Amino acid sequence: MTQLTAMLQGTLVAAPPAPPQAVAPQTAIGEPNAVAMAFFFAFIAITLGITWWAARKTRTAEHFYAAGRTVTAGQNGWALAGDYMSAASFLGIAGLVATTGFDGLIYSTGWLVGWPVVLFLIAEPLRNLGKFTFADVVASRLKQTPVRVAAAIGTLSTVALYLIAQMVGAGTLIKLMFGLTYETAVMIVGAAMIAYVLFGGMLATTWVQIVKAALLLGGAAMLAFMVLLKFGMNPLALFAAAAEKYGDSVLAPGKLVANPLDTVSLGLALMFGTAGLPHILMRFYTVPNAIAARKSVFYATGLIGFFYLMTFILGFGAMVLVGPEAIVAVDKGGNMAAPLLAEFLGGTPFLGFIAAVAFATILAVVAGLTLSGAAALSHDLWTSVVRKGEAKDGEELKVARGASLALGIVAVTLGILFKGQNVAFMVGLAFAIAASANFPALVLSIFWRRCTTAGAVASILTGTVGTIVLIYLSPVIQVDILKETSPWFSLRNPGIVSIPLSFAVGIVVSLLTRDDEALAKWDGAVHDSVMGKVST
Repeated sequence: MTQLTAMLQGTLVAAPPAPPQAVAPQTAIGEPNAVAMAFFFAFIAITLGITWWAARKTRTAEHFYAAGRTVTAGQNGWALAGDYMSAASFLGIAGLVATTGFDGLIYSTGWLVGWPVVLFLIAEPLRNLGKFTFADVVASRLKQTPVRVAAAIGTLSTVALYLIAQMVGAGTLIKLMFGLTYETAVMIVGAAMIAYVLFGGMLATTWVQIVKAALLLGGAAMLAFMVLLKFGMNPLALFAAAAEKYGDSVLAPGKLVANPLDTVSLGLALMFGTAGLPHILMRFYTVPNAIAARKSVFYATGLIGFFYLMTFILGFGAMVLVGPEAIVAVDKGGNMAAPLLAEFLGGTPFLGFIAAVAFATILAVVAGLTLSGAAALSHDLWTSVVRKGEAKDGEELKVARGASLALGIVAVTLGILFKGQNVAFMVGLAFAIAASANFPALVLSIFWRRCTTAGAVASILTGTVGTIVLIYLSPVIQVDILKETSPWFSLRNPGIVSIPLSFAVGIVVSLLTRDDEALAKWDGAVHDSVMGKVST
């Protein structure tokens, strides 16, 4: 590490400007911001216009869940990027890097490397075998009722934890920008999100995601460029300035994740959780065929990779130019690092613009999450389980809209209860559930002939319940929230235990049970679809 720091400092000497002094100005965060309000209402107006346009086209369940399968690969790539680049990406990672240094970048790399898994393993079979939700794929050759009930439990658990993080970020942001109470801010976000999903469905959500992705990439690129200007357009000079001011430890692991097992566990959860996120998997049904699904993942990976490279600059820029103490003083979770950096570099107007971009980020992701949760309730539970596949199209649409309203209320309630948590960290836990509950069942049902209904259900329930129990027993709950002296389970993210456990249980239970119907379907059309011989 000493050699690395010396190399960086040597680079700094060669850079034209000297490192600027990290003295943050008196912040306007916490006071009503006219620029933020203007951008906020402009975004609301544009997206409500999109929703009104989409509502006129949303007449069937297929339009509500899958935008009528009319989205192009390029559009879906931008929408996937918009769905994925959440409040955790923009606010949370910047805050973690700014307050802990190197360890915060685990989230950037972990979230990015999950996309090749989606591209090569999941995208094509998912589009070929499914209709609206990932449970369609798992249930394609297994017994419908038990699989869909288990899948709905896994989906709703993931969505609930993910929603908490987004609502916390949104509430904190609007509270500080508009001078409102946190609770009022969360309710405003909930109302806007319900309107998008309730009336516009997937078509509105897709275009809101596209607009949001363009705004976020543009805003983050502008902010990163302004940071690099302070250091002669040399990222190494920025890292050297961070090491000089806060010590070599900011360029080494250990501040956030001191246990190597915790690091591996978090990485596994972030990587495989991507391929199990319900709101991401739903997007593959919006395109017309499997080829478009693969292309959209390719586009999304490039956009997301570019964005996560910029989080390195934003996090360390906030550390050097604003300072961890000033960031934590404004918000104890560190989520205001990027807005504070924008204020330092561009004053109150730029702060307002970045705050509005962050708000757009949150609102779009919350809409996608709500839609996936509504699909689990209406399509998987109501239509497929309660109505045994006999529900009329109009009936399913009504149930989906009712479920969206209910989920919106739940999201607001959870956002208020979990006030003050770091959003990137909380999303990491949501990824652990997705990686343990959804991903193993998908892989086993798609690629293993011997997988049975009992095995898939056992895998999903073990992954869901096991992950939640381990999170409860971990330092996250026992020490940080309940203030116990020591946890029952030492790892802060349970992925390294819960993911293999879910796979193992699914395999063992499948070997101990027999499902002739599943075997027959594998040997028929389902296997052809998996192998890419059938494209629907």
